[in-house]
Amino acid sequence: MSGSASPPTFKPSPGMTLLLSGSAGILGWLPVHPFDVLKIRMQLNAEGGGTKLYKNSVDAVAKIFKTEGLWGLYSGLSAGITRQATYTTLRGGLYQILRDRYTVPGANPTVAVKLGCGLTSGAIASVVCCPVEVSLVRMQADGRLPVAERRGYTNVFNALYRIAKEEGILTCWRGSTPTVARAMVVNMVQFGSYDQAKEVLMAMTPLKGVGLHFSASLISGFTYSAASLPFDIAKTRMQNQKTPAGEIPQYRNIFQTMWRIGSLEGPLSLWKGFWPYFGRGGGHSIFMFLWLEQLKLLAHRAGTYAL
Repeated sequence: MSGSASPPTFKPSPGMTLLLSGSAGILGWLPVHPFDVLKIRMQLNAEGGGTKLYKNSVDAVAKIFKTEGLWGLYSGLSAGITRQATYTTLRGGLYQILRDRYTVPGANPTVAVKLGCGLTSGAIASVVCCPVEVSLVRMQADGRLPVAERRGYTNVFNALYRIAKEEGILTCWRGSTPTVARAMVVNMVQFGSYDQAKEVLMAMTPLKGVGLHFSASLISGFTYSAASLPFDIAKTRMQNQKTPAGEIPQYRNIFQTMWRIGSLEGPLSLWKGFWPYFGRGGGHSIFMFLWLEQLKLLAHRAGTYAL
């Protein structure tokens, strides 16, 4: 995509917008999946003040590699790809469709439009895709459990089937409140800050092309990682917990979960695993937006997408 500051003068196809968003999400996810596994393991480390399995992120990588092999860093990959094919397709595609819908032709979208479209598209996508999110968290966390306690899902479809059969269909939406809250924050900050950073950089620097897209996506990735990590930790704890029949879950809602984590493990534990989270979130932002811009350009040259 060109670094030109000229805004679009007509709307691209919604179907192509969704397709390009999902494709960019999948391609951007492949190199950062190990960071997501590491993020999950670190968020569950010393859960509730229990045993600390990993000293730090480097120690976690070494132990995962030693006990589970290289594939341990790619556990849950099928769920990760499915998540991108559904969640990122919807959140990224809907953001762009809504942004173009509520932007005056020939003008740049306002900050309010960017933020509002990010909130809305993130909420819709997260509600639809919550079952895949639950499967992803469980598959990535499985390797940290003793062999006898592992769930042993073979792929995302097996996970979805077993969760619904063994724990009830509503379990597929466990942690939906923090999932939706996190998605709204992530989408608002990630897409809104990317568009805003790109607009400012285009006006104030000579950056264009890949350099412009890289710089804007780096700003976006860091901003959204810092803003959304507490929601992500709460979501992870709620989705991973096992609650015996008749007992009250230790994590009941997003605010109670955050309070419990902060009380038992310290306030900074809400940003536990920040660097792997940034590696995952910032890395995915960079790769996703770089791919998205290039895919848009290729589609435009092929006559199937309007820039």
